[in-house]
Amino acid sequence: MRQEINCVRNLDLPFTITRLDQGITVVHQYISVTPVTVVDVWVKAGARVEPNQWIGMAHFLEHMIFKGSKNVLPGEFDQVIEHNGGVSNAFTSHDYAHFFLTVVGDRLSQTLPYLGEILGKAVIPDEEFIREREVILEEIRCSSDDPDWVSFQTLCETLYQYHPYGRSILGQESYLRQYSAHQLRCFHSTHYQPKNMTVVVVGNIKETAALSLVEKAFSGFTAPSECPPQEITPEPPLKEIRRNQIYFPRLVQGRLLMGWIGPGINCLEEGLGLDLLSVILGGSTTSRLVQELKEDKQLVMDVESSFSMQQDSSLLTIGAWLDPHYLEIVEEIICDRLKQLQQESVTEVELNKAKRLLCHDYIFSTETPSQLAGLYGYYQTLSRVELSLKYPKIIQKYTAEDLQDIACKYLSPKHYAITIMRPC
Repeated sequence: MRQEINCVRNLDLPFTITRLDQGITVVHQYISVTPVTVVDVWVKAGARVEPNQWIGMAHFLEHMIFKGSKNVLPGEFDQVIEHNGGVSNAFTSHDYAHFFLTVVGDRLSQTLPYLGEILGKAVIPDEEFIREREVILEEIRCSSDDPDWVSFQTLCETLYQYHPYGRSILGQESYLRQYSAHQLRCFHSTHYQPKNMTVVVVGNIKETAALSLVEKAFSGFTAPSECPPQEITPEPPLKEIRRNQIYFPRLVQGRLLMGWIGPGINCLEEGLGLDLLSVILGGSTTSRLVQELKEDKQLVMDVESSFSMQQDSSLLTIGAWLDPHYLEIVEEIICDRLKQLQQESVTEVELNKAKRLLCHDYIFSTETPSQLAGLYGYYQTLSRVELSLKYPKIIQKYTAEDLQDIACKYLSPKHYAITIMRPC
């Protein structure tokens, strides 16, 4: 018998938001002109909620989900998806685990039950656990040979000394070797519950049919368990320069990576000011740092800035690839340019160009069902799906004076973390 469904409808929204009685939130958008349907499943089970002694558990579980359930054998899910011409994958971040499936619309009824089965009723066999652990350990070793991954992870550990955002999502070899399949099953039954899940369905399937499929596919979850408690400690403001220097074998170019912490998703408007500043500093070929450091002074092979919004905080980074002899002077120039942002308003030309770039990127990121599903799931998991539509409006509201205030508040040339990497 079908359960009651509480549905939020707003004619101004392109999607509907439905909360099933079992607790799952479903976001649906019907697109008649596409032959495919995308199902994105977002679970609030990223590295952020791992107990301190279970680092790397969220990513490990993402791998183990595909090992099946009592009714789905290891490898069977992939065979079913491939047989129906579909595509499926997953990844883990600090804030969520994300599973997605794309099929031709009329094949969803043959494939979605398998995804719901392995997500809600994963069994995590001991022998598969041991086998997959070696795969993850090799992934950690490969990442440790990547200088860009090492520099970024070191920067995060330096910036976030209390908050779990400083942890490696992959975990650590010494920890992973101590884990048991029982612990992983406990993590699964604690966090892979309906109240923590958002299912986004976008494509060529009507709402009634989509809700019926989701309701049937995601049922009969394992009994809730309870992991060791995890208390997330807010990261205090940075009040100094935190510096790391790494000597890396076989390195050809030096690395410089600087980072600043900004507000989280609950202060989206302030955070998006940092997004604009990131573009102005190093987000395009004509941005300030690219023109000065790469084109004019030729001090770097490349330089860029990047902005990332997370649930509890945002992160702005500036990275450069360069001859190690220029590391100190490039750091000094970057700090001077941040000071300039605090003392002088950006020009209207710069501001309008940054707005165009970000708004156009947003438009380009909403062209396909998979892009829309990702956008909706991300915002619903971190906050509210309605925020996904506000991005261009917030960006367009910013003035030069607003950006100057944001620079003064968050981009201090005296308070930041930096990782410098030199060849051995």
